[in-house]
Amino acid sequence: MGVVAIILISILFGVLLYYLASRKGYNKQFWFIMGFFFGPFALPFIILGKRKEQHGEQIRTGEN
Repeated sequence: MGVVAIILISILFGVLLYYLASRKGYNKQFWFIMGFFFGPFALPFIILGKRKEQHGEQIRTGEN
C-alpha cells in the first residue's frame, strides 16, 4: 500500500509541474520528470522561475 501511495503522489507532482511548465513556457516533459522524481523539492524552482517570452507574441506590425 505504501508503494502505491508514493507512486500516486509522484504522478500528482509530475502532472502539477507539467501544468505549471506549460503555463510558463518551459519544457513540459522535463518538468514532469522532475516532479515525478523530486516531488515537492522541484516545485519552488518552477514557481519562482520567470516566464519565458513566446516568439509568437512578439510579432511586429510594422507600424511606428
